[in-house]
Parts: sequence; structure tokens; C-alpha cells
Amino acid sequence: MVQEAINGGAEKSQLAITVEQLIAVNPYNPDILPDLENYVNEQVSSQTYNLDANLCLLRLYQFEPERMSTPIVARILVKALMAMPAPDYSLCLFLIPERVQIEEQFKTLNVLSHFLETARFRQFWDEAAKSRHIVEAVSGFEQAIRAYAVHVLSITYQKVPRTILAEAINIEGVSLDKFLEHQASNNGWVIEKGQGKGQLITLPPTEFNHPELKKNTADSVPLEHITRIFPILG
Repeated sequence: MVQEAINGGAEKSQLAITVEQLIAVNPYNPDILPDLENYVNEQVSSQTYNLDANLCLLRLYQFEPERMSTPIVARILVKALMAMPAPDYSLCLFLIPERVQIEEQFKTLNVLSHFLETARFRQFWDEAAKSRHIVEAVSGFEQAIRAYAVHVLSITYQKVPRTILAEAINIEGVSLDKFLEHQASNNGWVIEKGQGKGQLITLPPTEFNHPELKKNTADSVPLEHITRIFPILG
């Protein structure tokens, strides 16, 4: 069944419902190509996302290569980047022919994906700034990447320096102060008093940034069993 992520709890559009029905009947029918392409554009403008529908379109392009729209494919990949840490980008890229991937815009997207996967956020933002015509065509791109960067920091740090945070989300100065105030009010961040590059932000505890040693009782050996072994070994 096609799953659709709807921002803000909005109801599905008529096009989304139509696409879901078309895919359910026959996902390999080339006649549904225009509907799927229109749906990609709707996802871009409405800030919604449907991986299954996008994968269906990419598979159809494999059977109808002459009908492939590279701008549509680029938008699908940008939306997939915005879904990180989910592996959507790799799933989509697997369905895109190599002859298409060697085009400059797709090389750029692959570089951006690599920087995100390796948490090289400064390089990512620098590269994205050079390719605004690709990424800014999709609404909500920067916000989605910042959310991913915060996710990475939250599973890495208990306390993150202000400079590291600023670099990861590409925000500085007053804008960063407002961002921190919002996180402190809504997401439990604790901001140390004082300003400057040395300021630390305490992030909420998670199973990753506050690991605990857990005793595995299922695999433990009772003491009486061990004492029975010693005479045998002797």
C-alpha cells in the first residue's frame, strides 16, 4: 500500500488519492506516467512526500527511457535527500541509469548525499550554495537538512559546542540565538549562560548519547553451575 507523509496532518489531495489507486491497479502501466510526474511536482510545492509513488515512477522510466524527465528525476532525488536518515536516496539512485547519473546535476546531488552520509556538514552547505538552482527548487529543503543535522548531533553529543551546531545547521548570530531559544522551549535543550564560541548546549538524553551498560540475564551462568565445573577442571 502506498504510504504518504503529509506535513501538518493535512488530508490527502485528490491527485494523491488518484495516484494511490492507479498504482494499486497496475504500477507498471506506462499510461500513469503523467499522473506520477504531476504528483512529484505536487510533493515539491506542498512539502509532502511519497517514496513509493516516486519509486514507481523511476521504475516506469526504466521501461520507457525515452519518456524520462531529468528535472523530475532531480526533484525526486532532492526529496529523497530531505528524508535522511532514511535510505531513500540510495533506493532511488539504484533505479536511475548510469548514463543519467553522469549528468552534472546528478553528480552534484551524489556529492551532497555523500557529505550528508558522512556528516560533513560544512562541505555540504558550501556545495549546496553553489547549486541553489537544484536544491532551492524544492520547498523546505534547508529546514529538512537542518532537522537531519540536529538528529546526527543528538545521537553523537551529550553537550555540543555552539560552533559545531552553527556549522552543522548553517545558522549564526541572532538567527542561531532564536533557533536555540525555540529548541530550549520546545525540545528540552539546555543552553549554558554566556555567549561566544565556547558556549555549550546540553542535548536531551537518548539511548545513543547516554549509553547504559545493560546486564544480559538470559546469557548469564548461575554461580552454582560454575562451582560444579571447578572440580572437573581440577
